Amino acid sequence: MRSMSIQGTVCVRAQGTCRSRNMLCGVASQRALCMTAARTVVDGKVEGRKEGTGVRKKGVDGRVRSFEEIPHTGRNGWVNLVKFWREDRFRLLHKHMENTFNTLGPIYREHVGSLSNVNIILPSDISELYRSEGLHPRRMILQPWATHREIRQHSKGIFLKNGEEWRADRLLLNKEVMMSAAVKRFLPLLDEVSRDFSRMLRDRVEREGRGEEGRRSLTIDPSPDLFRFALEASGHVLYGERMGLFSSSPSLESQKFIWAVERMLATTTPLLYLPPRLLLRIGAPLWTQHATAWDHIFSHAEARIQRGYQRLSSSQGRGSEDGAAGGQYPGVLGQLMEKGQLSLDLIKANITELMAGGVDTTAVPLQFALFELGRNPEVQESVRQQVRASWAQAGGDPHKALQGAPLLKGTIKEILRLYPVGITVQRCPNRDIVLQNYHIPAGTIVQACLYPLGRSVEVFEDPQRFDPGRWHSRREEDQKGEGSTFRSLAFGFGARQCIGRRIAENELQLFLMHILLSFHLSVPSSEDIKTKYTIILQPETPPRITFSKL
Repeated sequence: MRSMSIQGTVCVRAQGTCRSRNMLCGVASQRALCMTAARTVVDGKVEGRKEGTGVRKKGVDGRVRSFEEIPHTGRNGWVNLVKFWREDRFRLLHKHMENTFNTLGPIYREHVGSLSNVNIILPSDISELYRSEGLHPRRMILQPWATHREIRQHSKGIFLKNGEEWRADRLLLNKEVMMSAAVKRFLPLLDEVSRDFSRMLRDRVEREGRGEEGRRSLTIDPSPDLFRFALEASGHVLYGERMGLFSSSPSLESQKFIWAVERMLATTTPLLYLPPRLLLRIGAPLWTQHATAWDHIFSHAEARIQRGYQRLSSSQGRGSEDGAAGGQYPGVLGQLMEKGQLSLDLIKANITELMAGGVDTTAVPLQFALFELGRNPEVQESVRQQVRASWAQAGGDPHKALQGAPLLKGTIKEILRLYPVGITVQRCPNRDIVLQNYHIPAGTIVQACLYPLGRSVEVFEDPQRFDPGRWHSRREEDQKGEGSTFRSLAFGFGARQCIGRRIAENELQLFLMHILLSFHLSVPSSEDIKTKYTIILQPETPPRITFSKL
């Protein structure tokens, strides 16, 4: 969802210049100030910002270092691929990145199988990467997903596009999922689902929990319920209809969809480093599992889209306003169909990608959020008190309630700092740039590595501490400096940030709001959660949470 040497970054300490190891992602014996270079290369010369704090104008010998001089983890991609398989690095890719930054410093190259990239960690370097993206930001295309679309002859959504075609579609979609007017339309739908989930959980605690009536507690693994919540909420916003997943027996169709999303994500990571069409040709089981999962996802979306189309046609035939009975919001799908600015195939492609990307990426952060609030009772109570006051003043208006509870937003940012859903944000700069005094050619895949960034003592004070208040505006003022706005990047940055960001942010906050209004959270074990990576970061074992009725 990054070698500290005479050739790379200069680390200045009180005693002088020396090489610093283990300073970026762990607790160093001495704090070091890393001075970086991040400017454009024009005709072999460095142009851009003046020399100052955090910026180095020239290398030690007066020149920008070449791309080949960037510290690396091994030049042979296929040897590296074997090491990844043998040492289980795919599953622990976030830890591999953290360890590699600790060893090599704030920038390194990696070549694994057919994939090559440069990894960075410092916000100042990410800021320069952002400035290089231009009008049509380019990111690495997930080739397994693209190959599936090509062999099944499906249109590609914006996630799988670059260039002018991406921009044209993105601008149309922004109006329905990113703009403030769109948020106001779908916010009540998310609030409705969050309230219903909280009500369902209260009934379950009263029915199955221990303790006196009205004050009972129940300890469970909430992850299956969180997946159902995320699917119900996404479906309500995107399709404009409820799926009924909070009933005692959810549909087999929905259970298959959740299984398909999990299988698709689990098979994506290893496929990134291998040629998909070769695997297709030889009938590799890994590819077959991946393609089958996507087929299930598209089948589910196709059925929902057909129902939405029929519903819209029927309501238009009755002359209803806004394409829905009584002028109700018809969901993102209905809005796109009504406006007719995207073809039906492109609507299907983008709605399917939004739906597939809106389940695990919401349900998993909620697992981490419940856990961290449960093992930090003082933080939990501070957030709850603010939520109570805001909810009371908002008079049932979810938009006002969220505006009055900044700690709730800080909680989400803090969870995604410690447990970013996607551990990298990639860009392919459209011009040559300099990062850490190394020349980066245009078109190179550059990855900002979010897991080690979020836990770096060079970026965050006391990074292991769960502290939603660190995102308070006044405390943020103290963090001002080059690239300081590039510390919270769970949803990416710039014009290419996550298209589902506004849906996800509000969905996460409203869920926690209603849970905190109804329950006190605690955990049977406060030990750190072991994590694994399967294209998203998730717990090795879902944490158990105790819900006690307030």
